[in-house]
Amino acid sequence: MDQRYATSPDQLPHFDTAALRDRFLVQDLFIPGEVRVAYTHHDRIVLGGAVPAGAPLLLPVFEELRAEHFLAHREMGIVNVGGSGTVTADGEVHTLPNGACLYLGRGTRDVAFADAPDGDEGGAQFYLFSAPAHTAYPSQLVLKGQGTARELGDQLTSNRRSLNQYIHENGIKSCQIVMGVTELHPGSMWNTMPAHTHDRRTECYLYFDVPQDARVIHLMGRPDETRHLVVADRQAVISPSWSLHSGVGTAAYSFVWAMAGENQSFDDMDAVPVTILK
Repeated sequence: MDQRYATSPDQLPHFDTAALRDRFLVQDLFIPGEVRVAYTHHDRIVLGGAVPAGAPLLLPVFEELRAEHFLAHREMGIVNVGGSGTVTADGEVHTLPNGACLYLGRGTRDVAFADAPDGDEGGAQFYLFSAPAHTAYPSQLVLKGQGTARELGDQLTSNRRSLNQYIHENGIKSCQIVMGVTELHPGSMWNTMPAHTHDRRTECYLYFDVPQDARVIHLMGRPDETRHLVVADRQAVISPSWSLHSGVGTAAYSFVWAMAGENQSFDDMDAVPVTILK
């Protein structure tokens, strides 16, 4: 378990590129045959990747959690960003084609990841997002396109995008996780602009479907002192409550957005006009 300790905005001016990437960019989550996780002390979020690669994988019990099993005091959202696969939770098998989202509630004991018997070439790749939970909500699966759909942005500003909300106050119930997937339309590159902050929660982006020869320039930091990360396919960014988040790609891409914190209202955000960015 990779540990990422919480940071203050006052530290940001002292970080060079390597320090920024060490603290806020999560790489190498998707390794064939492994479950990889990173623990950020911002809202106690755990990010992970599970790639069965032809053989089932069990969700480990990481010593750092000091728990009998991973979800003893946590909940988890799972999005499959690869070929079809299955997640077996306490004996119940859930089939996740590409883009599907599964919620697992607190108290789920045994979790296993596998490729579907008739799965797509390349196999399943599961993205995991976990946060502490105070009560148990039932497991629930939503397929791609079955969440709450929102069309945002405009082609004229290069940010036309389709947003699917899966885990949220009017969808899959959770203690604090809010999660969904956004797909950029052809010709659009900005994932959101104007940028914004969430003062009451941490948001993480997993960028995927980024072409091999393309990158996403992810903006972060305070509005009056921005920084950037150059992000490749299937890499995740941790965005603390004090940091804005926005990005532009050199080609169209998709991303999983997920939040945890005090408030589950999707629209609870503080917009930052582009004219005041520095």
